[in-house]
Amino acid sequence: MNRKAILEVRELETTFFTDSGNVAAVDFISFSIHEGEVLAIVGESGCGKSVTSLSIMGLVPSPPGKITNGEILLNGQEISKYTDRQMRKIRGNDIAMIFQEPMTSLNPLFTIGNQLVEAILLHNSKWSKKQATARAIEMMKLVGLPRAEQLIKEYPHQLSGGMRQRVMIAMALVCNPKVLIADEPTTALDVTIQAQILKLMRDLNERLNTAVLLITHDLGVVAETCERVIVMYAGQIVEEAPVNEIFKNPQHPYTKGLIQSVPDMRHKKDSLYSIPGNVPKPGSIANGCRFAARCEYAFDRCEQENPILYETSDYHKARCFLLDEKGGVLHGESAAES
Repeated sequence: MNRKAILEVRELETTFFTDSGNVAAVDFISFSIHEGEVLAIVGESGCGKSVTSLSIMGLVPSPPGKITNGEILLNGQEISKYTDRQMRKIRGNDIAMIFQEPMTSLNPLFTIGNQLVEAILLHNSKWSKKQATARAIEMMKLVGLPRAEQLIKEYPHQLSGGMRQRVMIAMALVCNPKVLIADEPTTALDVTIQAQILKLMRDLNERLNTAVLLITHDLGVVAETCERVIVMYAGQIVEEAPVNEIFKNPQHPYTKGLIQSVPDMRHKKDSLYSIPGNVPKPGSIANGCRFAARCEYAFDRCEQENPILYETSDYHKARCFLLDEKGGVLHGESAAES
């Protein structure tokens, strides 16, 4: 890929310090996202997807959470050690986030216009309120909201779920950020509105060349929207590949299980497939592969060692000892690091 890496995460570890011990919710993960790219992070609830996005945004609740290792580079600038004041300057301007539930992200006491204008003036202190209002209306039209001049005077409760989510996207894009993080942006929406929001995000990505990091558990969304996929499990990256490669040739048993769990109308089955067991509690597995207890392919080594990432092609890597058995190439990690 010749495009410039706009965001790089290097060996990131985010730890929560609790009464029952220290828990690494994100455990030494590394990835990058390029200009104009749509990258997905997928996995079940509790895999570390949202903590990853909050770490990038500098929004991990502290205490009890803290970034305890690694670097986060935005345009080559290390931001993981930034103070809250420094982060406020780049949030919205350089990197923005859309949260899961727009009703809890928008203040019910203020109009849509007040909230959009406030976001604009926060990063453009020399603008007048009239200029900021014009920009807010422009962004509302850009995200496909009808009668923007009237909607700007309304309150969040007067809008539908899909319209509120479009407002959140407009708010995130109002300062033309280089990176947009979308954390389960369609979870609370019905299927028709989901499709509209995803199409909107893809259109805006192509039109504005914004890099999009999409956090989701929905592989259907990934197939429609993304170029590359990262699969997370129990705080670790277990597979990374282009989206077509992931669906055609999944290399990790967990990824295979996720794909098998998606209902397929072309093949009628008596029952839907589900991966047995549950995601382990963060920090509960000291030795061995974290997926071993749920894996039909597990053998003795899986109980004793934590596998490292194996490179199966130039753009495909997975964390599984089965690849070692097939002669996979180790990808830049030592056994001690993993």
